[in-house]
Amino acid sequence: MSYSVELWLFDLSNGMAKQLSPAFVGREIEGIWHTSVIVYGKEHFYGSEGICYETPGSTLVGTNTYKRFPMGETAIPPEVFYDYLKQLGDTQFSGDKYKLFEHNCNNFSSEICTFLIGKPIPEFITNLPNEVLQTPFGQMIKPMLESMQPQVSSQHSHNQTSRFQ
Repeated sequence: MSYSVELWLFDLSNGMAKQLSPAFVGREIEGIWHTSVIVYGKEHFYGSEGICYETPGSTLVGTNTYKRFPMGETAIPPEVFYDYLKQLGDTQFSGDKYKLFEHNCNNFSSEICTFLIGKPIPEFITNLPNEVLQTPFGQMIKPMLESMQPQVSSQHSHNQTSRFQ
């Protein structure tokens, strides 16, 4: 059996990055990207809560996708994938390992797309944090943004979310 794999791309700035980035960063940045992977009828994502999945479109970012990328098909059965997610949630993608710039939702999406279909997500998404941090403005705002990064909490307020931790 074959399962469709789709990458959902969200602009967390709602267009503000595109408008303001030339003045602050010195070049246009199309968006501040958040990604999730849709497979087996669920939306899979990573954040400071760890690895989570929900019904597609019911996450905090909703259905306001900037773009949807059909990534391909996988023959990996759901049971194997969810065992793999459990392993990732216990190791490299636990909530306490989330880092806004270095180890985020986009790294997770790339990891699971590589597992499912043998190829990562587009580099313009995963390279963006490093590109911004290479600018004087990026260096200036990094400490402020990192201090605002949510910490792992013991309870999740959205009951529909399933977590791997």
